[in-house]
Amino acid sequence: MPQFYSNGKLLLTGEYLVLDGALALAIPTKLGQSLSVQPASEKGLFWKSLDMHGNCWFQEEFSLRKECTLSTPSDISKTLQKILREAQKLNPDFLTSQGALQVTTRLDFPRDWGLGSSSTLINNIAQWAEVDAFQLLKNSFGGSGYDIAAAQNDQPIFYQINHSNLLVEKIPLSWDFTEQIYFIHLNKKQSSKKAIETYRTKTIAPKTIEEISLLSRKIANASGLSNFESLLQQHENILSETLETPTIKEQLFSDYPKAIKSLGAWGGDFILATGQPKDMAYFRSKGYHTVIPFAEMIK
Repeated sequence: MPQFYSNGKLLLTGEYLVLDGALALAIPTKLGQSLSVQPASEKGLFWKSLDMHGNCWFQEEFSLRKECTLSTPSDISKTLQKILREAQKLNPDFLTSQGALQVTTRLDFPRDWGLGSSSTLINNIAQWAEVDAFQLLKNSFGGSGYDIAAAQNDQPIFYQINHSNLLVEKIPLSWDFTEQIYFIHLNKKQSSKKAIETYRTKTIAPKTIEEISLLSRKIANASGLSNFESLLQQHENILSETLETPTIKEQLFSDYPKAIKSLGAWGGDFILATGQPKDMAYFRSKGYHTVIPFAEMIK
């Protein structure tokens, strides 16, 4: 029976502005999510979601009629139901010929890490339903789609929305300073949906889109750590002005001597920080104990 896997993601540049056509640099992570499909002993679609430790955090029973009726419509059930219904609209043959199925998903990372629990699920369901994952995302959750692109690729990518066309370009990162790049979790998950709603209230100048696109390319081709740090700071300053929000360094880590950059929605999930291993004690002393070296996080 089929088994599917999708990579998690980190958005290094272009956050928010990727929605308006800015070039973004996205990197797939070593951690992702799997989905397996097996025969069930009774008719219906039996869904089980496991966390990284194998503990079940969600389970539901669906009818395999075209409507995918739920037995108990919790919020999570409604969300999953919507994804499955949209997949059926894209492929009317999906789930029509099999009468008894057990579907099991398993995350490789904690659910509050923001590495793409939703995007990896959508990409896995799209593979299973044999439909376009970007279209399934658009019809169900919405968003830029960079996370779907990262789910499907095993190396860093440039991602850009050019009118109705999507640019996904695999790129090499020739950084020789990755041993001085760390990812620190801020102990809370930021709502991308709410962050995007706030962003949509801003007026974005075309010049800002161009500046971020240029910075994405410069950061991907940074010639050394100092150059990399300077470019990150330029990116943070532009986003801070655009969002009318202080940078995360200004808010929480103003006395840290090296570079810090938000990743994805500002105010939660992961940040990128540069420094030596001994410098990471600074973050741990402030209560941020999830500190992951570049080599352990990035695929």
